[in-house]
Amino acid sequence: MPAEDHPTDVATVHRIVHNEAMQLAADENRRFLALLTQLGSADWQKATDCPRWTVRDVAVHVTASAEAQASPVEFLRQLWQGRRLISESGGHHWVDGLNEAQLRERGQLTPDDIPARWERASAAALKARQRMPVLVRKLPVLPLGSVGGVDLGWQPLGYLFGIGFTRDVWMHRIDVCRAAGMPMEPTRDHDGRIVADIIAEWATLHSEPFALRLTGPAGGTFTRKGGSDGGWLEIDALECCRILSGRGQAHGVLRHPLPL
Repeated sequence: MPAEDHPTDVATVHRIVHNEAMQLAADENRRFLALLTQLGSADWQKATDCPRWTVRDVAVHVTASAEAQASPVEFLRQLWQGRRLISESGGHHWVDGLNEAQLRERGQLTPDDIPARWERASAAALKARQRMPVLVRKLPVLPLGSVGGVDLGWQPLGYLFGIGFTRDVWMHRIDVCRAAGMPMEPTRDHDGRIVADIIAEWATLHSEPFALRLTGPAGGTFTRKGGSDGGWLEIDALECCRILSGRGQAHGVLRHPLPL
């Protein structure tokens, strides 16, 4: 291992909590907006890593999700509409139906409409997330169940309304950049912090030792006791998260997924 590496025991990674999560959300919202405004007319119909979804579909999904975050009534409406679409869309989870409902109900949105609608919706969503009371965030009312082969069970609202929704936008920004052939331009303070939190949660979902050297501006070196005995796995930080989310070819310890 190079001398300049400073491995971090994954158990010591400070998890992202509410105040920091809101700062990261605001930054991610700005970055996603900037990306949308840079897309060319041909980019919107390009296929992404999300099955059956184009760049436009991804942008509509995150916008609709923000609208649901901003309004409990809209969230319940999307959920209700989605329940009827789970099997019809080929899904297996209530999230699959929810996503399908979001796209079907916004078929009229054009690429010219989406950036401004995202800006309004994401600002309203952030305000709602910032104001959510602590006791409400702690309510274990989300039946996430099994997602991507990982049993997440019931989670508190804060699981999604904290960093969860921001991770979703972040992963989809990667999807859009890859599809459109645009640079992600990650930074250590923003993207690197999200990556570290992802790795810390992922480590709670399996017990296998590991030694990861994640490269790039968002990277870092993370270990769990005994992991280095089998050698170091070196991979780009963003690619690692893509693999954990099911978007790439998993190998070694990365075969343990984390739904993102």
